[in-house]
Amino acid sequence: MKKLVNREVSGNIAVLRLNREVTNAINLDLINEVSEHLRLSGEDGDVDGIVLTSANDKFFSIGFDIPELIRLNRDDFEDFYHSFNHLCIHLYTFPKPVIAAITGHAVAGGCILTLCCDYRFIAEGKKLMGLNEIKLGVPLPYPADCILRQIVDDHTARTILDTGDFFPPEETLEMGLVDEVLPLDRVAAQSIEKAQSIIALSTEAFGMIKRNRTEKIAEQIRGNLLGKEKIFIDLWYSDKTREKLRAALEKF
Repeated sequence: MKKLVNREVSGNIAVLRLNREVTNAINLDLINEVSEHLRLSGEDGDVDGIVLTSANDKFFSIGFDIPELIRLNRDDFEDFYHSFNHLCIHLYTFPKPVIAAITGHAVAGGCILTLCCDYRFIAEGKKLMGLNEIKLGVPLPYPADCILRQIVDDHTARTILDTGDFFPPEETLEMGLVDEVLPLDRVAAQSIEKAQSIIALSTEAFGMIKRNRTEKIAEQIRGNLLGKEKIFIDLWYSDKTREKLRAALEKF
């Protein structure tokens, strides 16, 4: 079976490249592979940080694999959705630096994965980011909503979520969604350098700083997650959302 995540090591940094065709559409198999790489990187004493990126420069990830997911029964979709949310929590609370190197479009679930990283570097040009869940008839998944509001102010969060629009690199920088806009050929290298610069200061101090930043939000997410997931899943199977999802299939 083809690997959906390519792993390479640059010094003490594990570079994880999403490699599920061009769009890196998110399904349970991709979630499980990313989760396993996080587990292994967390246990590996020779790995001090992670760069999460794509194997191509067209898409970081298009988000959920709607053609596959729309066919799932409720139990199987619940399994997928619960696994995705727990991957987000794992990524968000991962004790080592995690940098998103965004070389292509990062939208919907793909954008969510970048939000769970500590820093986001995006390539200049026609690379879009955004959260268009409202256009599909569902809210932003609860973990991502909580994390987004820690990254940007409330006005910006409302602009992003209530419109469902996609934004170019310079606008995402102004919003605070990303930390830097770079030439395409510098994105991965700069991401590795950022992780290494943090590690060079103190891995132990960074781990505690990150824990202080994330633990309250993570506790809030875990305490409310099951109820929020039920609301999302109920909407996913509603007639209005099904109609919007079928229309979205044309873009895949």
